[in-house]
Amino acid sequence: MEWNAETLQFLSQCFLHTLSPQPEPRRRAEASLTEATDRPNYGLAVLRLVAEAAVDEPIRQAAAVNFKNHLRSRWAPVAPGEADVPALQQIPVPEKDQIKALIVPLMLSSAPRIQSQLSEALAVIGKHDFPRSWPALLPELKARLEKAGEDSDYATVNGILTTINSIFKKFRYQYKTNDLLLDLKYCLDNFAEPLLKIFKRTAALIDNVAGSGGQAANLRPLIESQRLCCRIFYSLNFQELPEFFEDHMAEWMGEFQKYLSVKYPTLEDGGGDGLALVDELRSAVCENISLYMEKNEEEFQGYLGGFVEAVWSLLVAVSASSSRDRLTVTAIKFLTTVSTSVHHGLFARDDVLQQICQSIVLPNVILRDEDEELFEMNYVEFIRRDMEGSDVDTRRRIACELLKGIATHYKEKVTQLISSQIQSSLALFAENPAINWKYKDCAIYLVVSLATKRAGGTSVSTDLVDVESFFRSVIVSELQKQDVNAFPMLKAGALKFFTMFRYQISKPIAMALIPDVVRLLGSESNVVHSYAASCIEKLLLVKDDGGRARYTSSDISPFLPVLMTNLFNALGKPESEENPYVMKCIMRVLGMADISPEVASPCISGLTSVLNKVCGNPKTPNFNHYLFEAVAILVRRSCEKDPSLISAFEASLFPSLQMILENDVTEFFPYAFQLLAQLVELNRPPIPQPYMQIFEILLLPDSWKRSGNVPALVRLLQAFLQKAPQELSREGRLTQVLGIFNKLVSSPSTDEQGFYVLNTVVENLGYDVIVPYMGHIWASLFTRLQNSKTVKFLKSFIIFMSLLLVKHGSQNLVDSMNAVQPNIFLVILEQFWIPNLKLITGSLELKLTSVASTRLICESPALLDPAVSRLWGKLLDSIVTLLSRPEQDRIEEEADVPDFGDNVGYGATFVHLHNAGKKAEDPLKDIKDPKQFLATLLANLSASLPGRFPQVITENLDPANQASLLQICTSYNLSIV
Repeated sequence: MEWNAETLQFLSQCFLHTLSPQPEPRRRAEASLTEATDRPNYGLAVLRLVAEAAVDEPIRQAAAVNFKNHLRSRWAPVAPGEADVPALQQIPVPEKDQIKALIVPLMLSSAPRIQSQLSEALAVIGKHDFPRSWPALLPELKARLEKAGEDSDYATVNGILTTINSIFKKFRYQYKTNDLLLDLKYCLDNFAEPLLKIFKRTAALIDNVAGSGGQAANLRPLIESQRLCCRIFYSLNFQELPEFFEDHMAEWMGEFQKYLSVKYPTLEDGGGDGLALVDELRSAVCENISLYMEKNEEEFQGYLGGFVEAVWSLLVAVSASSSRDRLTVTAIKFLTTVSTSVHHGLFARDDVLQQICQSIVLPNVILRDEDEELFEMNYVEFIRRDMEGSDVDTRRRIACELLKGIATHYKEKVTQLISSQIQSSLALFAENPAINWKYKDCAIYLVVSLATKRAGGTSVSTDLVDVESFFRSVIVSELQKQDVNAFPMLKAGALKFFTMFRYQISKPIAMALIPDVVRLLGSESNVVHSYAASCIEKLLLVKDDGGRARYTSSDISPFLPVLMTNLFNALGKPESEENPYVMKCIMRVLGMADISPEVASPCISGLTSVLNKVCGNPKTPNFNHYLFEAVAILVRRSCEKDPSLISAFEASLFPSLQMILENDVTEFFPYAFQLLAQLVELNRPPIPQPYMQIFEILLLPDSWKRSGNVPALVRLLQAFLQKAPQELSREGRLTQVLGIFNKLVSSPSTDEQGFYVLNTVVENLGYDVIVPYMGHIWASLFTRLQNSKTVKFLKSFIIFMSLLLVKHGSQNLVDSMNAVQPNIFLVILEQFWIPNLKLITGSLELKLTSVASTRLICESPALLDPAVSRLWGKLLDSIVTLLSRPEQDRIEEEADVPDFGDNVGYGATFVHLHNAGKKAEDPLKDIKDPKQFLATLLANLSASLPGRFPQVITENLDPANQASLLQICTSYNLSIV
């Protein structure tokens, strides 16, 4: 893309139309730009458009955003773990060099909105190229910063500092490696001194402007500059204390303390965002001193007393304010860090603790107008902040964290103080409940937030109150009030208490209150009916000692109809149409309740109705996951109990599943395929015709293009192969199925799924049907072995060979392999089977592979030939390792697979439906003990060939395995002779 008047006109028009309120011109413009992005020098041309002062600023701003996003997707190659991300053409190196030459001066000369976009774009480049592939960047920024500082040009100063702050952020978040430390040293060598220089110069200017009563407009850029310097300070000091900063600590700390202590009335009292700007600087200072307190305590201790006093005084003022959240949180975090350190003595005096409680903790725990507004207007955000385990730092939570910190060394004093405060809050409430209800909420919140989790469990405990007594006297009355909409925040607090202390509240007391919690599902407050649903869902998970569930289906049967009615009604309330807490409760109840047809019918109607609604716009991933889990568990439990319900469920579900497939609701494809697989498995042959139409679609190559669908498609294909194997003999369908296997097994990301298909074919079809295809199957597997033999592939390969052996005999296994290449079986055995057998995990897999290997050495002529006695011995050695050593001693630990969490979004990844899972089939049900099987076959073999095997065992088995083999045989009163 050459830069000329025509290109300028084309790009200007495109970006102008992307701002159009009309969808059609906007779509055309976006399509034109997407097409242009693959042309050489596109990014450079857009950057030049941004530089054209004659073009309207909105167009240039749109271009700057596009340029930033273009760099994000095309500056660096796709990371290895992002195989599903489409490979976009990278920006060529010559174009990159020109962009790097232009971007800094252009950014610094641009209007603020464009400057912020270009600064982010520069940070994208810096993330990949700085400093090694862009050594000129920091010297250029440093030189421009020095000149701008001398000229007091703070628009430029702050532009440069913003960019450097973005580039240096990597020192906060990346793991400490030699490469990172080398980059950090380069930045420190080149920028530590200029940073201090501009920081001191700006500090002096602030003192002059503030001292002479200067205008807020003059002070504003200076305060922002100091905030940016503080953030860069944080990045450069995060890994370890640099020598330069240690040598100049007094200069930094003196200014830091001043910003916590000094007021700037022209900014703070002048309205607008002036106070917020100064508070952002103070917050940055608090983060810096917290960092030094955590990591450089010894060097920092000389300044600690002054900072504690300054932060304390600041907090007393800030805590009385209804806003200023970020400053409150960062300041309290600093005091919390000090309270858990060796300097905790600063908090030891009773009067100090009293003041902390009265002046800092209580003002931040008591509900504010902002909390009430959030509760009413944005229940999702309120719950996210209020729920235990959220990572959001709220004033309420962080104030309680300070108390927990002090309690580390002064638990008795803190407990006494807070217990007293709880009683006085409840007394105030009792005086005038309608007016003083916030004091009761405060008391409940303190008990809940200061509870401690018991080691190794999900239950909590508290020393502040007697839980059952507090529950009866404070909580029960709130739950039992008949008006479900009165004082909703108190009801939410009571439900949260019930949920958190569910293990301590005895079953009779809890059972008496469950109808009240069910009633609260009818509250108009989204938070209240969400907490009620969560309370019921968590109660049903409670287990007593020994792992026995405390609550059973018979416990909830009396109120099951009204419970399900209220849960589905809650989904009809405004803003709760996709409430994940309610849907999770529905899923949990269906998982344990005694589901009669009278319950099943309205539930499946309710669930399919919800499903049809969300198909139009799937936007709440965790809600939708629980929805499909609820459908799956209802189908499974109902139909296993009463198979006659299958047709009714099919009638309800099929239209919804067809809608998902026909309307291309790709987010739901994996769920739909898993539900279809579940329905296929529940059917008795012959499979109904609508399913066979889906089977035809399933065999088409286009169905397998989306990698996120593959596990669910494999699951569905397995269901068809198991229920209707005879269908594969028609019209070349087996060829199609093996084509799918071939495609899947050729890629490391899907090879395991390919083996699932192949294993299902081997399990369900006779050998006479599959023998014509065995040569192609082995050729695919041997090709993959040559190209990429991962541990996962090798384990799957051994499992497949074992399954083929136990299903169709060792001779067919050996002969079909050797038909591809003479004697290849023994090569595969020696190079892959024997060394990797020990890696097998899972009880069914272990039994299958050990039994198959045992049959090889005891029944296969290929292994009983005296010429291969060494291989015979080595395979036996591997079998004994597999059977006698614990899993952790045999294999290297593999990374855990993450569970589906509340923060999972839609993407290319597959999400497994637990309740639609495939039941593991044991192909060797008649063999209970693989060790006994080994000992028995070996004893019989040696009895038929006495004297032949003891020497082979001595020569080829590890001494520990020889002892283990002897122990195995002895335990069954058998011997090898």
